[in-house]
Amino acid sequence: MNIHNSFVIIILSIFIISCGSNQDKKKKYFSIVTENNQTKFRLGETIKASIRNNENIEIDSVAYLLDGKRTVSDKNFNYEEQIDDEKLGNHILKAQVFYDGNVDTIIKTIVFLNDKSPKLYSYKIIAVYPHDKKAFTQGLEFFGDTLYESTGKKGMSSLRKLNYTTGEVLVKKEISKEYFAEGITILNNKIFQLTWMSKEGFIYDLKTMNKTGSFAYNQSKEGWGLCNDGKNIYKSDGTKKIWILDPDTLAERDYIEVTTNRGVKSKFNELEWIEGKIYANTWQKDGIAVINPKNGALEGVINLSGLRKKVTQHPELDVLNGIAYKADTKHLFVTGKNWDKLFEIEIVK
Repeated sequence: MNIHNSFVIIILSIFIISCGSNQDKKKKYFSIVTENNQTKFRLGETIKASIRNNENIEIDSVAYLLDGKRTVSDKNFNYEEQIDDEKLGNHILKAQVFYDGNVDTIIKTIVFLNDKSPKLYSYKIIAVYPHDKKAFTQGLEFFGDTLYESTGKKGMSSLRKLNYTTGEVLVKKEISKEYFAEGITILNNKIFQLTWMSKEGFIYDLKTMNKTGSFAYNQSKEGWGLCNDGKNIYKSDGTKKIWILDPDTLAERDYIEVTTNRGVKSKFNELEWIEGKIYANTWQKDGIAVINPKNGALEGVINLSGLRKKVTQHPELDVLNGIAYKADTKHLFVTGKNWDKLFEIEIVK
């Protein structure tokens, strides 16, 4: 067989396989249509959906699934569901259409929004304390009267134990220079610390601050902020998701998407758990978001503009970042990356 004939046979084979593949692809006869083509629904509203059947195929039945909850349609193959206790953010509405011994599975992306705009808060400064202006603050958390801090940047990352009233660094654990450290949280006498893009976190003994282990990220994109509610650990990764981690295995079990009455938000950085809510710095914003951990609703915004002007101005000065809550005073402590001051503040409605 000559080279020319071999080439022709190969081309014909590819053509036949390609045609066969196209014929094997199952045509989708149906699609999901929502009333008024609505794709965004606020809490309290009702999803109304039906099946578009352009070829008038006789349908036997239709089952709809939302977040795994299966609902059989009415006799006209319509679907209704009121949005009440569902998590906010992006969802997939799935329909299984049964016809002539076949089943087509079709999907439509919809978004659940909060029904209220975030409440707005301001602040009052209660006290000002010194803070290391070389500390690129990534995480901040109290344990009793002791403040713990994680600082970032490769070659400069650390885990610190501080006397917050004087700014004195009592213990400082250097992080290997290939890591960019991020947020921390303290639970069950352990300190958990994230790294930014290395897909790895560290575990320390609270008393000795010696490293005792590490953990890998799974689905989350990066490591940004951490907090905990005493049972679960919450992790931000720069996306619209805040992940809920198992406190023992650090596995990502679930997530919420932070959502207002207008859309889904992202870039939540340092986290703090405060009386049933997640407080989060938003990267590059002079404020703190107050988030409902049950459904992801962004319920409030604390405007902290003006604080950055109260610290010493220098070339390395960076954004607001760092939230610590002192339960006995019910005050927040906030600082920023390379700020020389730590502010104790009271939130004002």
